[in-house]
Amino acid sequence: MIVCGDDALAARLAAELHDVYRERVTLVVPPTPTDDVSSGAPGRARAAALLSRITAVMTRPGAPTNAGESGELPIPIRELTAPEATEEVLRRAGAGTATAVALVHEDDEANIRGALAARRVNPGVRLVIRLYNRKLGQHLAQLLDQAAALARPGLDLAAVDAATTVLSDADTAAPALAASAIAGTSKVVQADGLLLRAVERTPSGSGELADPGLCTLALLSATSNDPGADDGSDASGPGGPLLLPDDDTVRAATGRGAMVLQTVTHTSPPVSPRRMRGRGTLLGEIFSRRLRWALAGFTVAVCALAATASLITGDPAPRAIHLTLLDLFAINDPAVGEPTSRQALQLLTGLVGLALLPILVAGALEALGAFRGGSAPHRPPRGLAGHVVLLGLGKIGSRVLTRLRELGIPVVCVEEDPEARGIPLARRLRVPVVIGDVTQEGVLEAAKIDRAQALLALTSSDTTNLEATLYARTVKRDLRVALRLYDDDFATAVYRTLRTAHPGALTRSRSVSSLAAPAFAVAMMGRQILGAIPVERKVLLFAALEMANYPRFAGRTVAEVNRPGAWRLLALDLAAPGDRRPDLAMAAGREDDGPAPTGLLWDLHPGYVLKPSDRVVIAATRRGLAELLGRGPGPRPR
Repeated sequence: MIVCGDDALAARLAAELHDVYRERVTLVVPPTPTDDVSSGAPGRARAAALLSRITAVMTRPGAPTNAGESGELPIPIRELTAPEATEEVLRRAGAGTATAVALVHEDDEANIRGALAARRVNPGVRLVIRLYNRKLGQHLAQLLDQAAALARPGLDLAAVDAATTVLSDADTAAPALAASAIAGTSKVVQADGLLLRAVERTPSGSGELADPGLCTLALLSATSNDPGADDGSDASGPGGPLLLPDDDTVRAATGRGAMVLQTVTHTSPPVSPRRMRGRGTLLGEIFSRRLRWALAGFTVAVCALAATASLITGDPAPRAIHLTLLDLFAINDPAVGEPTSRQALQLLTGLVGLALLPILVAGALEALGAFRGGSAPHRPPRGLAGHVVLLGLGKIGSRVLTRLRELGIPVVCVEEDPEARGIPLARRLRVPVVIGDVTQEGVLEAAKIDRAQALLALTSSDTTNLEATLYARTVKRDLRVALRLYDDDFATAVYRTLRTAHPGALTRSRSVSSLAAPAFAVAMMGRQILGAIPVERKVLLFAALEMANYPRFAGRTVAEVNRPGAWRLLALDLAAPGDRRPDLAMAAGREDDGPAPTGLLWDLHPGYVLKPSDRVVIAATRRGLAELLGRGPGPRPR
């Protein structure tokens, strides 16, 4: 396996392949200048530091290893330094005989160039590309697969199992990050347009779970006071939950908390558009309420004057209205020689016409301001409460914002850069945005942090996220907080300190690279990953598997195939093989996805006999999925 990258995701991905799947890994990283760390290389320096720390943990005495049956340690990760993944560099890394190549640079252009070079070096190599642009990723995957087919006319792309896979670390980590801010939901993954959530459930008085859901994913740690995370971070350690237990184990574990899987469409009550934005009709968005009341009063006055003129002069209603409007705009002849009542009515109508002038000026100014401010971010409306404050609208923040709005969660964003990537998205979704430095006083108050439900600190700076969290806790002590932190040790220390200072508040720390690395690793092994759900300090993976690749499972029932602690079959794809969506993680009915297939059957009977043409959705541990691929620490299939 070859991993080309310049940040923490590359190092975590290499360690995942080496430690879990026992693969020979070559890590291609750009050179790190030792004399100028500020010249665009802090990410590379962090990747090198992380790799050295992972190597030290894996080689220290007593550390858990992935040694095979012979007891020999796997070959250490080979590190190759090169400024760019060119054809020559890839040949030196062994791309000609490699199984898979991952291009996970932060720069999409660098990943595209590396993918094209890798396809030229080895047309049959499996490519995993990190791209933020979904449309570009789809076109690039089709281009690279077509190039592989033309380079080797006899090459069967289905046999090599998805020759090109395009993933985004933002899309992979966004469900877990967004779910951290949702009440009653801790982990979320999407499959076949359905939203799946893993929910912690405490046993009832009888010791049984009140809502078992679709299945029990894990039995939580008995000593954990915070069921969402043993230590609130992504750090690994001994102990932890019991993943994918069988039904007998679940029934025997009375009084122990569990994590169950549910299918949901909304995780919060529906929020009216008026509460989110104060949106109404087009007239209400352009003109203020006071101006509309003034126009309504003016209309009533004109109607009253017209009715009075019709009674005094005896003219029909159309003529009376016409004369009243002429008097109103001061374009009628003076009522000289006419009855006194008519003269008095004309003077009164003229006074009403004078009151019309400031109303017209105010309407023009408000309309001009509305059109000029249409491109500016919206401000939080008055009376907003129970919302989520999202800090940072970069790549990660934009994806999390989309997830939150899909769930109907009210959001207020805070961004320092008015030209940030997510500003147009927030404007299109009509989400309020506060422009300013979150570390400055008054910015979080403008986002109404005192009435917020949760805070999501997702900027790229650990210190900024921590500072915003500490300040938000001084404003609202019981605020639910999820902050993005890179270093596991730092995240653990921050969590323990915050929990000690605020024991009644919920704190989460998440690392995007640690959430995304398992998905990229499984894609390199040639499987379609749907998502990853953290369970305390462990991870559960959801993947779609073709039973044609597992002949040993043909003719066996679901109950016989399931292995407690390793994998469990959750759903069956009912669509015909030719009509199946290639990526089940995509939402159904999108423009780039075509019509929705038949769907997934989640209530899968244990006695169902699997056929080679079936495609199933499974939940598996990382080592369990490695064993399914024939590379795990367990017994290899014959």
